[in-house]
This record gives sequence, C-alpha cells and structure tokens, in this order.
Amino acid sequence: MKLTTFSIVARCARTGELGVAVSTKVPAVGSLCPFVRSRVGAVATQAWVNPYLGRRVLDALASGSSAEKALRDVLADEVDGELRQVGVVDARGEAAAFTGAETDAWTGHRTGPDYAVQGNMLVGEETLAAMAAAFLSSPQEPLSERLLQALEAGQAAGGDRRGRQSAALLVFGDEDYPRVDLRADEHAEPVAELRRVYEVAKRELFPLVDVLPTKKNPRGDFDSIRAAIGPKR
Repeated sequence: MKLTTFSIVARCARTGELGVAVSTKVPAVGSLCPFVRSRVGAVATQAWVNPYLGRRVLDALASGSSAEKALRDVLADEVDGELRQVGVVDARGEAAAFTGAETDAWTGHRTGPDYAVQGNMLVGEETLAAMAAAFLSSPQEPLSERLLQALEAGQAAGGDRRGRQSAALLVFGDEDYPRVDLRADEHAEPVAELRRVYEVAKRELFPLVDVLPTKKNPRGDFDSIRAAIGPKR
C-alpha cells in the first residue's frame, strides 16, 4: 500500500516522551505508519509502506543502536528500499530519515535535534518547513500538543496534494502503554477532527491515564480513578 503521507517523529527533551503525528489520503493511517516504544524511539514508515520497518528499527534501537545506525542497518536488508520513506528519533533525541529515490514527488525530509519530518506526494517542501517551525516554536508545551501543532502547520501549508482522509497521534512516556493514541480514520478534514478529539481527550481521557497503574505504582491512584469515573452503577 502506498501512503502518500506527511509525518513528524519527535522526542520531548524535558520529559523523554516519544511520539509520532501523521496524516494522509488513505483511511486509518494510524494502523500502519506510526511505531513508538517507551524510552526506545519513534518511527514513521510511509510511501510504499512496510510496517515491519517500524518494528525492526525499534528493535535495533532497543539493542543500543543510534537512530542513524538503526535506520541504515535495517534499510541495508530491505527489499525495494528505494520505494520506502522512514523517519526515526531515538531516546537520546538523535534523528534520522530516509527518502527513497522511487518515492513520489514532491518528496523529502528534514531532521534536527529531537525531530524528523518527512513527506511524499506533497504540494511542496513548504509542508515540511512549516511542520519543523511549528514543532520548534513551542518547547514548553507537552509533546502531544507540539506534534499536533506541527501536523496542523503541515496541513495549512498544503499537505498531501491528493487530498485528506485520516490522521493519527501516538505518544509514549515511561509506561508500556501510550499516553496518547488518537485517530481520525475517515474524515474530510482529518487533522481538524484529530484536534477536536484531542481537546475532548484532554478533559475526559488524559486525567484517567495520569492515574492508571504504573511500573513504579502497580495499584495506581485508585481513589483518583474512583473519583474520575464516579459512583459504581
């Protein structure tokens, strides 16, 4: 499947959170493109997408490879690598990206400390420039907010030249379950819909996630959970 996509993978230098935000003109991009592992790294795999690339790069990062080495080593064994596009950030904030020669124009990527932005079949390079600028402009914000702002900036700058259909936001902190995992799977304005769902989740979901059982506190904050969900029916 071809995912003509724009995405950002990033790390928060303050918290160590890792995440991906992505949008494309295909339904359910969140099921195939973003891969994140707590305290290991984040990967976006797109163009003629191979979901195994996300898992393989994360495994290489977990074994101690840097983002650049993990991506290079995984692509060295990849079939049809020139059809692929991948962005990676590791737990130290090193970023790497690859855009195959056979991906569809406009196609390319940008990397910097703590982030990589990449896209193919875009209106133009301005999509990636806008995403990077938006991400870098708000270091005080939570990573999920910064990723969503970057996605919104990319959409406003043109985004996927074929149109719009789905978007996803995935963020992990210290735990093996996500802090944020939201999707707009089939929508005329998927990035705007993802923002709407995100604002609802800030009120109704994230406070619950904050008091769930953790590695350090297997019981969780039971009293807060009970208060949040209300009396038993």
